Amino acid sequence: MQTTFSIAQLEDPDVAAANDILRKCVHCGFCTATCPTYVTLGDELDSPRGRIYQIKDMLEGDKPASSSLVKHIDLVDIARAKIHETYNRPFQDKWLRRILSFVLPRPRVFRLALIGAWLGKPLLKGLPGPIGAMFRMAPASIPKPSPWDVPQVIPAEGPRKGRVAMLTGCAQQVLQPQINEATIRLLTRHGIEVVVAQGAGCCGALVHHMGDTDTSHQQAAANIKAWAREMDGDGLDAIVINASGCGTTVKDYGFMFRTDPVMQEDAARVSTLTKDITEYLTTLTLMPTTRDTDLTVAYHSACSMQHGQKITALPKDLLTQAGFKVVSPAEGHLCCGSAGTYNLLQPEMADTLKARKVRNIEKTKPDLVAAGNIGCIQQIASGTDIPITHTVELLDWVTGGPMPLALDGKLPARQLL
Repeated sequence: MQTTFSIAQLEDPDVAAANDILRKCVHCGFCTATCPTYVTLGDELDSPRGRIYQIKDMLEGDKPASSSLVKHIDLVDIARAKIHETYNRPFQDKWLRRILSFVLPRPRVFRLALIGAWLGKPLLKGLPGPIGAMFRMAPASIPKPSPWDVPQVIPAEGPRKGRVAMLTGCAQQVLQPQINEATIRLLTRHGIEVVVAQGAGCCGALVHHMGDTDTSHQQAAANIKAWAREMDGDGLDAIVINASGCGTTVKDYGFMFRTDPVMQEDAARVSTLTKDITEYLTTLTLMPTTRDTDLTVAYHSACSMQHGQKITALPKDLLTQAGFKVVSPAEGHLCCGSAGTYNLLQPEMADTLKARKVRNIEKTKPDLVAAGNIGCIQQIASGTDIPITHTVELLDWVTGGPMPLALDGKLPARQLL
């Protein structure tokens, strides 16, 4: 695509990056088949190609975001910051975003909010729009905090073979702390020392999704500093992340801080060391399974996993090697509707995408579903009775850990020998 940015505009590193991306588009249209909103709505303005044109027009003309543009582009990465700076959102939308930005990255606050949502759910879950969606998404019960989600060093079992830092996340440690626990058990069982670094917290993705780059960079900088201390101290073999949405963001820290003379070196080091848990597990020799399973697992690959990190086969290979029969639902390239905070901000479209995803999963007639991202797990679980669990929980289970909570009482009698 031809662009006409001025020399002065291209001095802005973000505009220069946008220019490089825009020029790579050749209008072939192949992207439309993989875009969930275009496949659902059939509107060219909601296709990647249409969004590129709108972003190009806004950035080249240095225009403030209009309500029409926001409707189609609100969650596209390059345009979000511009929208955040120039668009005066309706009152309800503005305050909803402020609430989400404040609550979700803070586990203690999020836990209190979930208790309130749980109490109000019977009365308010039927409300239309984002407010009703928030109450409908409130879980039936709220797990106790995990003792492993606070800063500490968890020693390896037996001789230490490696040392990693693990991001415990924000929403995940409140909604499903057992995912972090399974990750730690699996790693320490294989001789890996796990560090939960002092000062590390939310990766910054949640507020970044809403265009607040200043806050997202502050949260990212805190993580970079925390992990840099560990890298410069006893050293790290990897920074392990078990939520693919977080992993995609942390792998982007080097780009986010590319022009920051203070942070750029450590940010690049962090990005280089960061691995999804399935990536890191493939560097280890996993111990033999301690139980045989006869279970069919439908694997859902989160968009942030397959498109953001380009990880497609590794999780399925690990599950297959562990003895599960792995099936891939149709239209696996399409989003489930979670997409960070999308299911709360755009609940109607998110519900449509969820229903489509669930139909494709259920057609495979699996015993359970596996995924590598907490948002997808919560989203899909709200639309089906098929149990869904994190990939790492299954790998922990078959190598000596407890049965994943989602599977308790829901597996067929032939589940174990």
